[in-house]
Amino acid sequence: MATPPSPNTAFPGAVPSWAKPANDQGAAAADTSVEGELFLPLRNPAGAKALAGEVSNPRSSMYQKSLSPAQWIARYSPTKADYANVVSFLKAKGMTITGTPDSRQYVVFRGSASEVNSVFGAQLHKYDFKGTTLVGPSKVPTLPKSIAAYVSGITVDQGAAKHPNYATPDSGLNATPRARSAAPQAKTAACSNYWGQNTTTIPEAYGKTKAPTFICGYTPKQIQSAYGKGTVVRAMPGNSGSHGHAPDGKGQTVAIIDAYASPTILADANTYSAAYGLPPMNSSNYRQIVPSPGEFRDEALCGFPSGWQPEQSLDVDAVHGTAPGAKILYVGGNNCNAGIDVALSKILDGKLANIVSNSYGNIGEAVSANYLFGQVNLELQAAGEGIGLYYSSGDSGDETINLGYTAPDFPASSPWVTAVGGTSLAVNRNGSYKFETGWGGILDQISNGAYTSPLPGNLYGGGAGGGTSAIFAQPDYQKGTVPSSLAKGMRVVPDISSLADPYTGYVVGISPINDDTTLATDPYTTETYGGTSLACPLTAGQMAVAQQVSGKVLGFANPAIYATAKARTTAFTDVVPQHEQPVLAYTSANSGNQYLLSMDLDSSLSTARGYDNVTGVGSMSYRFALAISQHRHPGGGGGNYGH
Repeated sequence: MATPPSPNTAFPGAVPSWAKPANDQGAAAADTSVEGELFLPLRNPAGAKALAGEVSNPRSSMYQKSLSPAQWIARYSPTKADYANVVSFLKAKGMTITGTPDSRQYVVFRGSASEVNSVFGAQLHKYDFKGTTLVGPSKVPTLPKSIAAYVSGITVDQGAAKHPNYATPDSGLNATPRARSAAPQAKTAACSNYWGQNTTTIPEAYGKTKAPTFICGYTPKQIQSAYGKGTVVRAMPGNSGSHGHAPDGKGQTVAIIDAYASPTILADANTYSAAYGLPPMNSSNYRQIVPSPGEFRDEALCGFPSGWQPEQSLDVDAVHGTAPGAKILYVGGNNCNAGIDVALSKILDGKLANIVSNSYGNIGEAVSANYLFGQVNLELQAAGEGIGLYYSSGDSGDETINLGYTAPDFPASSPWVTAVGGTSLAVNRNGSYKFETGWGGILDQISNGAYTSPLPGNLYGGGAGGGTSAIFAQPDYQKGTVPSSLAKGMRVVPDISSLADPYTGYVVGISPINDDTTLATDPYTTETYGGTSLACPLTAGQMAVAQQVSGKVLGFANPAIYATAKARTTAFTDVVPQHEQPVLAYTSANSGNQYLLSMDLDSSLSTARGYDNVTGVGSMSYRFALAISQHRHPGGGGGNYGH
């Protein structure tokens, strides 16, 4: 006898690609705490998409005529009645409601695995995803038709867990890290404060027997100088575009989103600022909206507060270092899943900033379709309100090392955000720009006067994320700029780039957490960080300066970025392969081992003249501020990318 059809509505898009029988490790324990989200559809989604496109398009009569949060919510958000029905349903089923944004786009809930199975028929199992155990549905989740009518998507999995994209020089070496409670080891004498300050003898490589040593960590002053802040100052007599102030981001607010919250961030930022000549931070220029430590959730899955603290410190120091006059708003999620979504909604629903730096991402696009398109709706809200979302492109190149296939990382792969790739930066002794290459490095250990493997080596030292999306079609703003051989009709990542290589990294101040339970910390120290987690806030800070100088809110900036690049201005630096193979010598502070780093080798991704999938249209510089201030319509296309 045939099985009668289910009276419920199935949501096949709720099953992530990794939740498949080959990865199945059996049923999740009944008492496993599970977080989920129900996404509600926008009213008039086509209209929301059209609005996002028009207000972001420099060639549109609607350019920069964005809506307020209240206007956007009134026009496009789910109705209060529909939202109340969904919330009431979850409460009636025993779910604990943990997130209800003003935009009403989703509801965050928690329950045990047994409760979630009962409500959604998901039969949650454990899955091995590239060495990490995740919980996800082994059956397609369902909802009663009466509730499904209000719902566009479901997530009841841990696949949306985001990770920070910062990197250290030892990240790829499998070296035993120093204990957080131990005093930091002194920098090796070999490191350099600028490119070529110190050199060392190496076994012959690429026709050379000497190599410059890795960078100890560039300072804010060096970054400002190398990326052309002085050019902007000199080009603006009287600083007329910045209301009598040197261009420093004054009048702008940059929001930063991460998980959890550093217990020492303000003290650390002020010690850092005093050391590097930056304005002090206080309630007038720094604010945070964060959960209390007792509200932190899913700490083991997310990498603990100690794993996210360097990200927050890096983000704050990078924004403050590139835009010392800007205000910074830090919003911390209570975890790295839906807590991040709630943090973003707080900014969007109150328009608390119009530049948002997001230095985290997923591994590739391996998230459920329901989650992915729920995120895109949030991005449409941001664009419609004139808020620019900047996402780091990732630190694992084309992701083959993690996934076994090539993929850009989401959310950076969305066509509605600005994806920031990475470079390696060489700064001269006087602070001037020497050169950049694409961030991507292969390390070869030096032992007994020889390399331990054929050059360039066999240790991947990290590289900027990028590549061609398997999900999103090519937006119009990329047409004519991104080579068709890369795009093949799809969105390509990144859009722009900035310093990311930890071997030419940035100095950051931090009092490292040494106990994730008590949040006790070690004394303040400085450490060197890189990753596209650095590139993203550096770019956000420069965008704050661009908005200050131009007097314009750029909002979703990709159409303006590509139009400016098409106009062949010097706003961006085209990052191209060097004539000679660039190398650095590195001595690990952890192991003492010596390595040769061969640069501009980023998995299957490569730099090229014009657009490339490592650095996008090029490296960000303060000169973009001049380009935007001088041209309301920076030229080039735009088109109907929003439709």
